[in-house]
Amino acid sequence: MWTVDYANAAAEAEVEALPDDLRLKFQRLVRVVQAQGLEALREPNAKHVEGKLWELRMSGRDGIARSLYVARSGRRVFVLRTFVKKTQKLPRREIEIALSRMTILE
Repeated sequence: MWTVDYANAAAEAEVEALPDDLRLKFQRLVRVVQAQGLEALREPNAKHVEGKLWELRMSGRDGIARSLYVARSGRRVFVLRTFVKKTQKLPRREIEIALSRMTILE
């Protein structure tokens, strides 16, 4: 069984700040991970970013959002950064924030 946690309180607040439809899609993807594991996620729902960093991809009426996460041993997933995406390319700034939060976990 997989567990999904937040890297810190800021990461949790970012998810809570999402528009309703995007937050519901995030929660649905988390339930899939908890029930079936990360292996159940494929594109377009998840995509590798770089190194150990992956993204959950949500889209809805209120736009597009991404949650950057990392998987750890013991079947644990840590959500590092969540944001509403405004450009086609994943902003480097968002990746850097996620990577800095990932170092705290190590």
